[in-house]
Amino acid sequence: MRTLTATTLLLISAGSSAWAGPFSPPAGQPGSTAMAASDAQFVGWAVGFGSLVRGPLDIANPGGGLASFGSGGNALGPADATPSNTAPVVSLGDGGAITLSFARPITDGPGFDFAVFENGFADEFLELAFVEVSTNGTDFVRFPAISLTQTATQVGGFGTLDATDLHNLAGKYRAGYGTPFDLSEVAGLSATVNAADVNFVRLVDVVGSINPALGTQDSLGNPMNDPYPTAFSSGGFDLDAVGVIHAIPEPAGWVLLSMGVIFGCLVRRRRRRPVN
Repeated sequence: MRTLTATTLLLISAGSSAWAGPFSPPAGQPGSTAMAASDAQFVGWAVGFGSLVRGPLDIANPGGGLASFGSGGNALGPADATPSNTAPVVSLGDGGAITLSFARPITDGPGFDFAVFENGFADEFLELAFVEVSTNGTDFVRFPAISLTQTATQVGGFGTLDATDLHNLAGKYRAGYGTPFDLSEVAGLSATVNAADVNFVRLVDVVGSINPALGTQDSLGNPMNDPYPTAFSSGGFDLDAVGVIHAIPEPAGWVLLSMGVIFGCLVRRRRRRPVN
């Protein structure tokens, strides 16, 4: 999250609306995969967090302090940030990360399975994060992210991005709209991660410096050109929420009752057996 001046907002609103890349366009555009926070497909939201590791305000100055805006609890429950409010989020800083947990495991169903919400102020005013999932909380697999953003010129701290140049990266849509992810894209990539039984989602801030000594790369080895530097307390990716689309169903009440009755019968039968 970055404090915007009137001049910055004017520049953003005057930016190009010609989406040039091959991937999904911004929310509201034909063919967009953006999911509104109010979408009825969401069946749950993150309920817990752990391993919140803040990144530095500026990775080029590791002694200059860490991002500090918000708390991990701000990423729990339904998404509540919109471009017009200041709903609480948790800021990760350069390369920071947070791991979220859920009441029921996320599973690989038809289409998208969960979505990540950031608090970008506009369709081009974006901050990005890698998305990783885990079954056991120890072993994670990363969605194969792609960035086709040019790397000849650094995107500045208040620079803009084209959503159609971005794939499998959280934060590609403005506040109020989640970036969805399909677990089928990571199925089989790890022997220890079961795409049908995901208990944890981890967000890792993209360090967008095109300096190879500082920045990160996408799954194709491309440098990630992301707004940099963002050297303030709310720098880096700002996580609002993670919504669940497909979850492993809870056992039906009648099934649990039947299991209890069967177990009770077995116990009584065992007690009635004569002692030899």
